[in-house]
This record gives sequence, structure tokens and C-alpha cells, in this order.
Amino acid sequence: MAPRAFPERDYSHRTLVDKLGVANDARVCILGVDDAGFRQQLESRTTDVSSRARKNCALIFLAADSTAELSRLRRLREDIVQAGAIWVVSRKGKAATLRDTDVIAAARRAGLVDNKVVAFSQTHTALRLVIPRAQRTPDTKRGTKGAD
Repeated sequence: MAPRAFPERDYSHRTLVDKLGVANDARVCILGVDDAGFRQQLESRTTDVSSRARKNCALIFLAADSTAELSRLRRLREDIVQAGAIWVVSRKGKAATLRDTDVIAAARRAGLVDNKVVAFSQTHTALRLVIPRAQRTPDTKRGTKGAD
């Protein structure tokens, strides 16, 4: 008996911030991602958006186009809540200067694992990095307002 084929899910109707898992009132940091439309979408979902690293973030969006820029991952790991994520946003296609394998290797060195990829735009891709479940400590802070 042949394995049952499941239809592919259609995510085309979802907004970028939905695909990236941005919750209402989430604490978000944008580091080097220069996309006014993205920032506008974020600010329509949450007012807690910063252009600098800070503690207790639900999500951090890090622009990276070189392996040197990925060296920040170890420190940024300390800035996300236990169930938070760091999205590495980089160029895709022929303009790409980083390979997914470069990001994944840097993530592992920083104690993170990758678990999702999203087409961020026509020119950029985003790879989600998280703290492995086995390494997470219980916390009640979900990266929302008042979590300080």
C-alpha cells in the first residue's frame, strides 16, 4: 500500500508577521533589517518594537550577510525568552552571501537549533533559531509587555 499523500498547505493568505509568529504585544527587536514595510506590519501587531538588543524578547530579527555577523547569536540567545526565537534574515538566490548551512552551523555553536524557514521578501529569506526544548528552563515570561 502506497503512503497516503497529503495536500500541501497553502500559506499564501497569511501575512508576513503571521508566518513569523509575531503575537499581539510581543516584545520584538529588529537588528539591521532595513525594511519599512516590515516594521510597519510589526507595529500594527505590537507597540513593543526596538531597534536595539534588549532582554526578554519574544522575537529578534537579525540581518546577516556574512558569517562574521552571525557571531552575535551567542549573546542574542541570552536576550530571548525561553520559548522565543531569533530570525536570521539574509539575501537569497544569486545575491546570497550566506548559505543556510552557515547559519545552521553558527546557530549550533551558539546553542540554538533551526526549525523553520520563511520567504521574508522577494529578495530575502528568514531562518528561525530557537533554544532546544531540552535546554529550556521554565519561565513565565512570554516576551510580552510587562515581562521585565
